[in-house]
Amino acid sequence: MTPVHGLTWRKSRRCGESVACVEVSELGDAVGVRDSKAPDHHISLSIESFRSFITGVKNGEFDRV
Repeated sequence: MTPVHGLTWRKSRRCGESVACVEVSELGDAVGVRDSKAPDHHISLSIESFRSFITGVKNGEFDRV
């Protein structure tokens, strides 16, 4: 976990140090998502939207993107 701008960002343990990874942070009633190589920018998703996204990833919905 890396604190940035008062937030704590987490990334997968599978992510290496030299690889761009998706990081997430709790934003109260939302979830922040950012690219580890561009830490100054993030998007906010509702918790339900984030859960739907994770389900889609697990189900392979984004394998061809």
